[in-house]
Amino acid sequence: MSDETIHDASGAADTDDLGEAGARVKSGVAGTVRNVDTIERELVGLVRNTVSNSLQATGSVATDTVTVVRDVVKGAIAAVDEVGGAAGTTARGVAKGVVLGVADVGGDVVTAASEVSRALVKAVGDLGGDVGTVARRAVDGVIDAAGETGANTGRLARAAALGAVEAAGTIGTTALATVKDLLLGVAEGMKDVITAILPERGGRERPRGEPPESGPGGGDRGAAG
Repeated sequence: MSDETIHDASGAADTDDLGEAGARVKSGVAGTVRNVDTIERELVGLVRNTVSNSLQATGSVATDTVTVVRDVVKGAIAAVDEVGGAAGTTARGVAKGVVLGVADVGGDVVTAASEVSRALVKAVGDLGGDVGTVARRAVDGVIDAAGETGANTGRLARAAALGAVEAAGTIGTTALATVKDLLLGVAEGMKDVITAILPERGGRERPRGEPPESGPGGGDRGAAG
């Protein structure tokens, strides 16, 4: 297995930046991340309940889904970073839990699939982690959730892949190529989808901290082909 542990003390998120949902997930993940045999099952339940409860509390599922998803991802990755856990294992459980939680409250699961994949790749990329493995596991988690909810598996998988590729594109060409290679073949039709959304870039990878290049990476959130 190639799950890469991530640990960078300077990258740990401040609890104040996580939001209530993110802080709740961070606390829960920190208590279970050391047990690799149970982390995914427990993560799914923790994230699912946190997302559904948070969206119910806001009373605005349509407008608050993206914020809640981002906070949950930040909380989960911050916990993994602190204890040196495997980001790939976490990504699958978080992605599945997010989609199930949004489905529980009648939210837009396509948007959820795209946003959770995008947020996971970005968060792990910011810490120098294995974005390819995280992207693949995130899509796997979305596919798992689609099977449980009866949603269109291909549509959700494509949305998740799009989110992952867009996030990788803001990190650099190496990250983009890695994510593309690991996502090809995840679901039927994925190759055509990924090929269509890959930006035409020059040969230089963007150094960390440099603003992303302008291009066709943004604005297609939730589009599932």
